Formats: sequence, C-alpha cells, structure tokens
Amino acid sequence: MSDRQQIYDRIRALGSKDKLILQEMIRKGFWKPGSAETAMPDALLAREVELLTELRSLNAKQQVYADRDKALKAMRHERLRVSRVKQKETKARRAEQAAARTAAWRKRKTDEILHLGDDASNCPNDLASRGERLAKWGLMDFATHKALAQSMAIAVGELRFLAYGRKVSKISHYRRFLMPKKRGGHRLISAPMPRLKQAQRWILVQILEKVALHDAAHGFRKERSILTNASPHCGAPLVINLDLRDFFPSVAWKRVFGLFLALGYSRSVAMIFAQLCTEPPVEEVEMDGETWQVATGVRHLPQGAPTSPAITNLLCRRMDARMLGIARKHGFSYTRYADDLTFSSASGDREASRKLLWQVKRVIEEEGFQIHPDKLRIMGKGRRREVTGLIVGEKPSVPREDVRAFRALLHRLEKHGPAGCAWRGETRHVLAKVMGYANYLRMVDAEKYASLAAKADALLARNGFKQEIRHPKKRPPMPPPVPGVATPPAPSGFLKKVMGWFGKKE
Repeated sequence: MSDRQQIYDRIRALGSKDKLILQEMIRKGFWKPGSAETAMPDALLAREVELLTELRSLNAKQQVYADRDKALKAMRHERLRVSRVKQKETKARRAEQAAARTAAWRKRKTDEILHLGDDASNCPNDLASRGERLAKWGLMDFATHKALAQSMAIAVGELRFLAYGRKVSKISHYRRFLMPKKRGGHRLISAPMPRLKQAQRWILVQILEKVALHDAAHGFRKERSILTNASPHCGAPLVINLDLRDFFPSVAWKRVFGLFLALGYSRSVAMIFAQLCTEPPVEEVEMDGETWQVATGVRHLPQGAPTSPAITNLLCRRMDARMLGIARKHGFSYTRYADDLTFSSASGDREASRKLLWQVKRVIEEEGFQIHPDKLRIMGKGRRREVTGLIVGEKPSVPREDVRAFRALLHRLEKHGPAGCAWRGETRHVLAKVMGYANYLRMVDAEKYASLAAKADALLARNGFKQEIRHPKKRPPMPPPVPGVATPPAPSGFLKKVMGWFGKKE
C-alpha cells in the first residue's frame, strides 16, 4: 500500500475512501468478514457510493443546464449519436433481410415457375391435381415445378424459357415457312426448334399417347393410316367427304389448357403444358436493324409441332362420338383423319344424306370448328369415290394418274439417272421420294403393285441408295361388301342444294 497511485486507483474503483478503509480493516483482521459488525457499514457504504454517484450526475446535468445554449447543443449531439447508432443497426438489419430475400428468391426461381407472361400467369402456384383422373390414364403427377422439370430432363429455368409467352421478342422457338398445297395455295408450317421439340415429344409420349382416343380417329395414331381410314368406305355407293377449315389454328390456348386440366393436372402444370404446345400468330418487324417477333393474336396449335395432331385427336373425342351416333342413325359409316371427315352409305340414300349433313354441320359448329366450303364432296355411283387420297372401290387403290406418273419417273430414272428426274415438281432427294412412294404402294396393295415396287428397289440399288427399305406389315382385311343394294336416282338439284348450305360455289 506504499504506492500512492495504487491507493487512488482502488478508491476510484470502489467509489469511496471509507469502503477502502473497511476492506483494509477486514484484511488486517480487525473485523471479521460477514459478521454483523461489517454488514451494516458495508451496506451503508454501498448506499453512500450510489448516492454520491447520483449526486455527481445531477451536478453535471445542473452545470450543463445552467447554460441553455450549451444544454441544447449537448442534447443535439446526444440525439445525433443515438440516431447514428440506430441507423447503423437498421442498415445492417436491412442488409441481412435483403440478402435473405435474395437467396430465397434465387431458390424459388431455381425450383418454381412464378410467371409465364401477362396472359398466362393467373395460377402459377396452384399445384393441386386430381390424382384419380391421372391414375385413370396412368399419367404421372407433379407436386412441384422442379419435379416436372426433372421428369422432362431439363432445368426449371429452361422450362420457364420455353413456356414463357412474350408479346414482343427477338427470340422465336419456331422456324416458319410456307409449304405449297396439293390443290394450290400455301400452308404455314411452324417447325419447333430442337429444345422445344424435345419438350413437346416428351409431352406426346408421356401424356398424350397414353390417353385413349375414339375408334373413328385414324390420323396420327399407331397401327392406323390413310388405308385404315379409307377401308370402311370401300364398296359404298355414296361417300361424303368434308374438311374442317383452319383445323390447328382454330384450336386456341384455352381449349388446350382445358384438355390438360380435364386429364387431372393442376392449373399450374396444365398452364405450362398449354404454353409449350401453342404459339401466337406473329409478324416480323424490322426496327433499328433488328428483327422483332410481335404477337398479333391468341395462341393456338401450331401446324408442325409433334403434339398438335394428338391434341386435336383428344379434343375431337366428343365430336367423333356425336358424329358416329349421327352416322349410325342414318345408316352411314364414319371415320376421321385429322381434319378430313368421311361418311359413306351402303344404301346410297340421298334423303338420309341430306338430313345427316344438316346435323353434321350443327355439331361441327357446336364443337368450335368450321366446314371448309370448297372441300365438301358428295361422291355417288358413277363418280370416282376418293378418301384421303385413295380410291375406295371394292378395295382401296392408288389413283391411276399417280401410278402412271410414278411409272414415268422410274422410266426417266432408268434412262437418265436421278440428275434428270423430278417428282411432283421437286428435284431434291428424288431417290428418297422413290423409296417412300414404293413403300406407299406396298402399304396400299402389295400384290397389285409388286412389280412396280420391285423395279423401284432395283433402280435404287443400282444408283447406290443405301437407306434401309422397310416393308410394311400386311394391310388389315377389308370389310365385306354389301350385296345387292340398289341406288335410288338422285333428286333433281340435290347436289347443288347441299353445296349451297355450306357456301360452296357450283
């Protein structure tokens, strides 16, 4: 205790000199620690220290408040200090919250699809599916967008990119071109780009092909063809054929969305599938040296996507059932190949056909389609009856003029080689076209066209065409002919009247 500075430091730490003296008295044995003698002085000294501290604080405040300007300045400094501390705390807290929100948003973008454009994002979070409907067709259920993307073997971001609906964009998921029609004019083809096409093929195989179709549908189905479509009408004295106008473009986004919804998928998943399977009509606009794709209408089925035929087959199930019912009621057979509807009567009753056409027209309009007025054909006895490009006599056959043209092509190929040949105005890939048409003849009637197909095979081999030639399976048996059915004479002006109903010019 000889060091004066140490004594001052202890007094300062304890708060008073008396407390230091009390500690020293206890340390040197004059008072026992914890006894009644020391308890009272210790409590009094502690209280004294508190009062002295409070007094010093009050004196300091009194000195500050004595000068009004100095007091206000001190208050401002204190408020500024507290404010700065709070600002730093708030800034740090907000930074943490922003980082947490950013991380959560990035995770949601990785796992979810929250927006697909202004016209298709009214139900992004509705993932409630109907499992009993999906189980009916053996379809997979997707509880999350991530599960859907994983099943499609793509990332959620890529799935969002392919399904996003943009009204104006530099990017197009389709390559559009015009293809000439057989009877004049051009057809717009929208061929999907590889990534979108892969996603559409997944939808086709994993979903659309698993759902049962109506038996009257023959287009774009396994084990079905134009041959199976034409066979039920062989030998019929009266055949009626009509086409639906703008078949794929007339199927709008809402109908496609409703189809996937009816299969049991949630609104969110059905919306994604509908976006992947449709496209809007677009117009290319040049601006500042850049090409922009501007949507000009409602999204619809593109002609060229692998999913479009299967979707129309499913959407037409009710129409096919109604058409078959009408056909049976009036004694007709019915088949449909895509947008090509065919009715045939074994009796040739023209009056029954008039009633049938009236009802058919009403059903087509109720199902959201329109009849093409220039493609209504009523083919009676004495006229060549053609169904999906095949002549339906006692059995299906290829039109004679097409067989003659193919025979002439083979003759030119034999004389001059492929360089001087063209098939239906096209000079490209002539050998591949020869192979394809030869297989087509085999499919229709392998026995009848055996010599012509064999000649085509020999010419292909001679010209070094290496592609494998696949011979189709034996065609299905033809329906038995209807014996002894007399055809009544047609009423005067009948064909002209029927064509007038549908707006067809004579």
